[in-house]
Amino acid sequence: MPLTFDLQRRPDPASDERRAEIHANPGFGVHFTDHMLTATWTQGQGWHSGHVGAYGPIQVMPSAAVLHYAQEIFEGLKAYRHADGSVWSFRPEANAQRMQRSARRLALPELPTEDFIASLEALLAVDEPWVPQAGTGETSLYLRPFIFASEAFLGVRPAREVTYCVIASPAGPYFAGGLKPVTLWLSQHYARAGAGGTGSAKCGGNYASSLAGQLEGIENGCDQAVFLDSGSQTYIEELGGMNLFFVTRDNRLVTPELTGSILEGVTRSSILELSKELGLDPEERRIPIEEWKDGVASGEIREVFACGTAAVVTPVGELRWDGGSAPSTAGTDGGEVTHAIRSALLDIQYGRTEDTHGWLTRLA
Repeated sequence: MPLTFDLQRRPDPASDERRAEIHANPGFGVHFTDHMLTATWTQGQGWHSGHVGAYGPIQVMPSAAVLHYAQEIFEGLKAYRHADGSVWSFRPEANAQRMQRSARRLALPELPTEDFIASLEALLAVDEPWVPQAGTGETSLYLRPFIFASEAFLGVRPAREVTYCVIASPAGPYFAGGLKPVTLWLSQHYARAGAGGTGSAKCGGNYASSLAGQLEGIENGCDQAVFLDSGSQTYIEELGGMNLFFVTRDNRLVTPELTGSILEGVTRSSILELSKELGLDPEERRIPIEEWKDGVASGEIREVFACGTAAVVTPVGELRWDGGSAPSTAGTDGGEVTHAIRSALLDIQYGRTEDTHGWLTRLA
């Protein structure tokens, strides 16, 4: 039976003036809308008790399983305002399907795709004014659905009570300084995920495990860290939260293949499909780190970029590691292919071009 969501409006919503103030400088993940959505899953009853209420603290017991065994997953997607005032999301069914795959890996109950999309619609029905206006630059409302084990129980087994939530945050560009190449640190002491682990699931543990490498990179003047396979430390995998692409001299668009320890990004799969329309030959395979180092030096690799929901497409500049570096191919703001792919994605998301792929879903 499909989930339904009752609504209890908060008595003290933000004023129009306060929303306008936030929209003028939203940052990323700093401010949150008036409401949040919750639902509960219990063994034997399934999903129930859908509710939209005031954004605020979540009450859990100190023995809640998530606090001890990290049984949780999340998603990230955006709501975009189009020129006619309508609000749309980009491939939400792909996010729903990935959340289902993550749930299976973390032994959590799966939320049906129709309930996932209905939850976004229910929250937007009340918080639609929080979606920034069209024509205000690269702004959107970031949506964060997540599931966690809320059962009060200390024992290593799948939880018998689980909570689903959706919160929302007005967002500006992910990199506040504008589109400029990021410098990457090659992590040689840490791995983001290993074979048979949770690398292909979108769970918090993967991001926590990337932080030590990221801090190491920051200490060496870099913006982010790139991780290699945990077994041989030979093959490129991904950044802490973004997938990587390489543009070759002969117009191939190469990205690391999905090995089970790499997250299958929605932006990644969209780029692979769009690339054919831009005259590129997409290729998924294992990429040795030496190929990156040698390729940018020889000119065989002419552009490198990273992608993800938050940052969309970001040019990659210099690659550094302990004892050396590989030069940037990005110039001051990225290459021609990077810009073409980024523009193609944004034009679809913001309704500036026809959605020939059927990727957009109207939320409000």
